[in-house]
Amino acid sequence: MAQQLTEDVIPFRQALRAWFLISLQTFGGPAGQIAVMQRTLVEEKRWIGQQRFNHALNYCMLLPGPEAQQLAIYVGWLLNGTRGGLVAGTLFVLPGMLALLALSAVYILWQDTTVVTALFAGIAPAVLAIVAQAVIRVAKRSLTHPVFVAVAVAAFLALALFGVPFPIVIAVAALSGWTTYKVTPHVLTQGNGHGGDGGPAPLIPDDALHHAQPSLRSAGRILAVGLVAWWLPVAAVALFLGADSVFTTQGLFFSGTALVTFGGAYAVLAFVAQRAVETYAWLTPGEMVRGLALAETTPGPLIMVVQFVAFLGAYRDPGALTPWAGALLGALLTTWVTFVPCFLFIFLGAPYVERLRHNTAISAALTGITAAVVGVIANLALYFAEHTLFTRTFTWGWGPFSIQLPETGTISPIALMITVAALVMTFVLKWPMLRILGICAVLGLATVLL
Repeated sequence: MAQQLTEDVIPFRQALRAWFLISLQTFGGPAGQIAVMQRTLVEEKRWIGQQRFNHALNYCMLLPGPEAQQLAIYVGWLLNGTRGGLVAGTLFVLPGMLALLALSAVYILWQDTTVVTALFAGIAPAVLAIVAQAVIRVAKRSLTHPVFVAVAVAAFLALALFGVPFPIVIAVAALSGWTTYKVTPHVLTQGNGHGGDGGPAPLIPDDALHHAQPSLRSAGRILAVGLVAWWLPVAAVALFLGADSVFTTQGLFFSGTALVTFGGAYAVLAFVAQRAVETYAWLTPGEMVRGLALAETTPGPLIMVVQFVAFLGAYRDPGALTPWAGALLGALLTTWVTFVPCFLFIFLGAPYVERLRHNTAISAALTGITAAVVGVIANLALYFAEHTLFTRTFTWGWGPFSIQLPETGTISPIALMITVAALVMTFVLKWPMLRILGICAVLGLATVLL
């Protein structure tokens, strides 16, 4: 009989400390963030098995919004129930929110973030090494048959060469997993989901049942509480500061973008940039680029760039408030409406998704998504590498093919040097992540001081 999980699988204080340490390492976009959780939760602490980690990630990939934060909420919920999900998801974005809030203020005051950018420029190569390690490890554990290798390669090529929309990639991957099960069901049982690394069994067995019982009553309660938490601040702003204020506009606009961010932040940033710059005039095109650079080099999801956008827009049109009070309110409200839906999606869906783990047909479809996720992470890693090692890229196209390539003459020798050092520390010396990040940050800062 399968084991029944208790409310607190891990002592809450122990889990809190782990999520805090993870939150300090969430650089490098979703690829780096998934890599951090994979390494910490699956490989080092052995709190969760690879199969269950993949299952949770597959569900999060189907949702709008930052999938890495949603994965943190899901695993936090598995380990410590609702409070575990709330803590994991909040800590995941808190360091990035505070860092970008400070950098937005620095930008307003001095229009220059050279030293800060240099500090984070040292971190980017370290994240590149961590992401490379994650792609290799996840591939070894997930691609247990040539069929899944083919799905991963196809997903990578579809995204990198053809620009296929992310939902289509995921849908085709799910269909391929289901078809594979129908034609050759033995393929899906060849991998054990643990990667075969010989380590101890995870604390949460892959076949353990979660205590949460899905029901329409509990779903209705979660939906009601989530919708009130999501929309109450927007309604309050509209009531006290006016329906036509910049704050109400930002609350409504970014609530909408939170529902269409499929496939990561890159899929929606072009739309955000176009509306923020051309329609609302919250900032200039150059400032949008600088905000994106800051968001890419600070911890947390890349979609956090919307906080920078809202900060500048509200600072310049604060209405009845002072510019600084307006900027703070705009940034916090935008952050709220961007990330609160993530908690709602997980708390609503996770109990049902847990029960579907033993549905063979659905598990087969999700296995196909697992393989595609390897290709997705590899594509994100390629994008991150191009923008870390080179200062400029261009789009090369031929017929239906289109790919972004770096301009070889714009390679950064300093970034290359720090990347090589980070690769040595990661693969040869096998140092802890925090030590690697710290050393690379110092190296990045030293390039400016020298």
